[in-house]
Amino acid sequence: MRALVIGGSGFVGASLVAGLAERGIKVRVLRRRSSSLAALAGLEYETAIGDILDGPDALIEAMADCDWVFHTAAVTQYWRRNHEGLYRVNVEGTRNVLTAALRAGVKRLVFTSSLGAMGLPANGNPLDESCHFNLKPEQFPYGHSKYLAEKEVYRATAQGLQAVIVNPSVIIGPRDVNRLGGSIILAAAKGRMLVTLPGGTNFVAIEDVVAGHIAAAERGRVAERYILAGENLSYRVVAAVVCEAVGRRAPAVVLPTWSLPAAATVLAAARAVLGDRMPIAPSQIRMSGAAIYANGQKALREFGLPQTPFKSAVEHAYDWYREHGYIRQPKL
Repeated sequence: MRALVIGGSGFVGASLVAGLAERGIKVRVLRRRSSSLAALAGLEYETAIGDILDGPDALIEAMADCDWVFHTAAVTQYWRRNHEGLYRVNVEGTRNVLTAALRAGVKRLVFTSSLGAMGLPANGNPLDESCHFNLKPEQFPYGHSKYLAEKEVYRATAQGLQAVIVNPSVIIGPRDVNRLGGSIILAAAKGRMLVTLPGGTNFVAIEDVVAGHIAAAERGRVAERYILAGENLSYRVVAAVVCEAVGRRAPAVVLPTWSLPAAATVLAAARAVLGDRMPIAPSQIRMSGAAIYANGQKALREFGLPQTPFKSAVEHAYDWYREHGYIRQPKL
């Protein structure tokens, strides 16, 4: 058994490389020449050099002899102002991967989408697999790009590709070298979590996300989506748990919902000067008042998806960041 992990140098991809290797599956990683290998440190894998924007022909060779393909590559930084580049990678790049997989005769492809592709909950209900993107594209370009990428997957399955979609929520755990979900841990550890936000969302441990990917390859239903979810938590609870884990005092101030539009306007003005050096977008501030919760029962029922507690995921990630020099403070 051999699997190709596209985007294997990223958080989800590298964690998946580790999880597959633990199960005795040979792993090939497709990465760019310029990709950092920090997330892959200590892992054994084959390397294929390439880019999903190079076109299908360039990807077919990397897929040779691979039973499974995991497409985890994406532009995930919500705050980037270059939306054209985001759409090219997340939509056009996905189309190239799917075309190559069809031509290569891949037995199973798992596409890593996002809870963001499902938009915002309606009528106070948690998001489930029947939900579809319900925002204007400019309100959440990343989520919209993933929604469009999912449509490409459905087109490919209609042509015979055995593909499954997984939709992780906010992921917490080791190997998050780009500090996506882990940014809250680093901010708290450095004493920079001064206020918290009024909404909430779902958080899932990286080991559960890996288990969900592998289960999707083994027994996921073709052309189906599976939310990979953990705990639905308010941002206030998240701040309290994270601050306790890193030995800091939790913020006492919760920004009121009515203040978010003004805060987003101020942030937009600051980003006009500082650009992407401010790693948060005004749209994130505006959406932070919502309770973007998820119903993960489908993956729990069909995959037996593990449910690692949020507190454990935070502690595991915090220990990894300390051990690898991202946080320079003694553990309390």
